[in-house]
Amino acid sequence: MSADATPAATHGAAASPRTSAARAGRRDEVAEPVLATPARPTLWAAATYAIATLLLAWPALLGQFLVNPRSDQYIAGYAFREFAASFMRETGSFPLWNPYLFGGMPYVAAMHGDIFYPTFLLRLVLPADAGMTWGMILHVFLAGLFTFAFLRAVGLGFFGALVGGLAYMLGGNVAGLVSPGHDGKIFISALLPLVLLMVHRGTRNGRAWAWGGLALGVMLAVLTPHPQLLQYLLLVTGAYALFCAFSAGGEGGALPRPMALRRLGFAAVAVAVGMLGGAVQFWPVLEYTPWSPRAGGKGWEHAISYSMPPEELINTYLPQFSGILDHYTGRNGIHFHSEYIGAAVLVLAGLAFGVSAARRKFLWFWVATLVVATLWALGGHTPFYHLVYALVPGTKFFRAPSTMLYVVSFSVAVLAAMGTERALALRFRPRYLIAWVAVAALVALMATGGMLTNVAASFANPQLAALVDQNSGALTVGAWRSLLAVVAVAGVLLAMRRGTLPARTAAWALAGVIAIDLWSVERLYWRFSPPAAQLFASDPTIDFLRAQTDSGRVIATPLASEGLTPRDPFLTGDALMVHRVRQVLGYHGNELGRYQQLYGIESGAQNIANPNFWRLANVRFFLTNTPELPIEGATRVAGPARNAVGTMSYVFRLPGDNPPAWVAPIAVKAPDESVLATVLDPRFDVRRAALFDTAAAVPTQDVPSQLPAPLDLSVRVKERAPGRIALTLDRPAPAGAALVVSENFYPGWTATADGRPAQIGRADYSLIGVALPTGAREVLLTFTSPRVETGFAISLGVLTLSLLAMGAGFAMERRRRV
Repeated sequence: MSADATPAATHGAAASPRTSAARAGRRDEVAEPVLATPARPTLWAAATYAIATLLLAWPALLGQFLVNPRSDQYIAGYAFREFAASFMRETGSFPLWNPYLFGGMPYVAAMHGDIFYPTFLLRLVLPADAGMTWGMILHVFLAGLFTFAFLRAVGLGFFGALVGGLAYMLGGNVAGLVSPGHDGKIFISALLPLVLLMVHRGTRNGRAWAWGGLALGVMLAVLTPHPQLLQYLLLVTGAYALFCAFSAGGEGGALPRPMALRRLGFAAVAVAVGMLGGAVQFWPVLEYTPWSPRAGGKGWEHAISYSMPPEELINTYLPQFSGILDHYTGRNGIHFHSEYIGAAVLVLAGLAFGVSAARRKFLWFWVATLVVATLWALGGHTPFYHLVYALVPGTKFFRAPSTMLYVVSFSVAVLAAMGTERALALRFRPRYLIAWVAVAALVALMATGGMLTNVAASFANPQLAALVDQNSGALTVGAWRSLLAVVAVAGVLLAMRRGTLPARTAAWALAGVIAIDLWSVERLYWRFSPPAAQLFASDPTIDFLRAQTDSGRVIATPLASEGLTPRDPFLTGDALMVHRVRQVLGYHGNELGRYQQLYGIESGAQNIANPNFWRLANVRFFLTNTPELPIEGATRVAGPARNAVGTMSYVFRLPGDNPPAWVAPIAVKAPDESVLATVLDPRFDVRRAALFDTAAAVPTQDVPSQLPAPLDLSVRVKERAPGRIALTLDRPAPAGAALVVSENFYPGWTATADGRPAQIGRADYSLIGVALPTGAREVLLTFTSPRVETGFAISLGVLTLSLLAMGAGFAMERRRRV
């Protein structure tokens, strides 16, 4: 046996310097774990990952909420999820309509986060904020555990797999995602290794149960729901399935061609079934696409926005290069996540090159994946993304190609796992480690001398250039911190090589260095807040709005920067939704496209100052942070009051009636471009005619030469709930009249008049219009979604089928063993 192929039984003993030197010059010829696997390895790994996760997550044990003012969960996500959890507790069903933002929108079709993903169960048994917090924490843990399971399945030893899991779960592209509150990305990141595990078990190992597991994993990925990262997961999964089927590398050699094709067919069917399992989410979304502001895509510039600037690849080793969080100076303007892969991880990943021939193809698959994913993440900064934009379906709908970085992190974690195995087998040259230490020391000296600050300044966003000098101290400390991590890895490996550190101790030490290195950076991104009950507490201005019985909407927006708490969720987000106050605007990004045009998104929402818009949108109040409102006729009715985040707030009543619904004497049809201009024209009284979409299935009249006068007929809201509005007219409707309701129209709204079905359509560009039968007094509007109902049945069927397939597969394997 060669010196490089040290038996596992003898490697724990001290090796002589001469023997070590003999090993140094030769590459390994076989791939085998050199340390015995401990009893119950998965339990050991799970315990390690739980401890590592809790090093970041321990404030959650004290009841704190894993959000910060930079988080999407702070500004909007909590409101979405608290609403759904409350609605489900009250009604036993999922909400279908959100009446509290942007004039109303479908809850499922417009997407409001992880509606159907299993994390919703946490929010039913825990307070919504606790459920959200533990959902993210759990998936960081699962990212490590699933990576460990995948790496063990492909043949790596315990310690290599353990390090790979730590490298992935604690890296910035997984653990760092809690800072911007991107829970869907965290969920997908955790599911990637699980799906790859199922592909490997099914395609490479022929395990029948894996096909059900693959379908289930894909279904969960669809339900996250993050379509962009889902696309990336499917691309990686497909490539790996082809590798498993046709590569001669790995255990057992190449599969016979008929078997390979048959298993690929099973994999394709399992993925298709899993995609179908997400029908409850994507089927309504497909219906919504033409109504979305992203209908048709947004072009090249949108697609390449938030590409990763090439110079920020330095952040994978030195995260302070372009600045962390508020000290960010880079070209993207904002940067709430982390790209830090880990100095220690990179050292171990480099050791993967030179693995045995048995694993070389596996190595090069992940190197190729790493290269492609990195080029993809760079987006518009390289010509490569033109190919992606032209060839990959859906790319024109997405932005931020840098979100591909989770695949970069996973690829590096796989390499680090392989490098760990090689290191523990003493199959490395000391000069490799010495070179790393020398380069890391040079980087530290360059940072100390200001050279790296000058380099960062050359790439800085001009608007953030002043932060470069402020960041120089952190950059210097960060460079020395990264050097320390490199030295720690080198020290452990060289001590093991000299025989002064037992191999098993060295293996655990490597895991500890990886964890501490990554924790020392990612802890900066794990910022907790008080519980939601305190964070989003009411105040006298909100109490006033909640007490109103006239069902008016409120414009909530700051008018002065002085005294404004940054990212105040009450004035710039959706916190009013927590108190069931209906807002004219809010924070979402996928509200109905026509409503966006109605309030004038392209002109900076200038239409919210238009009295005609107030009437159309049932706007009666204005919540802001100034004691005076520059609108003639507006009167202050509440405030001053300091809200829960510290901003002094005031409520004003706007002039005019602006009722929640009105009856127009006639209904006419007109093209959208004419309707939008007309309803926003101050000379047009919206009470005089209901302007329906030309495709609306409602009876209408020809446009008269002169519009009739408004009717002396008022409408009262008798009942209002999400997806249900009951209205009463104070006298019978005249012939030919139409009811216009200040709620966005979307397919699924139906109407009855005096208990009988009434014709309904889109009116006044974006609102609900009802053709009133003569003499009608009572109108009931209800929102249903046949696509959600159908999708739910399909998803439930796929879930059942997948579980049955897994069970049947396990039963078949047991029978074979017998």
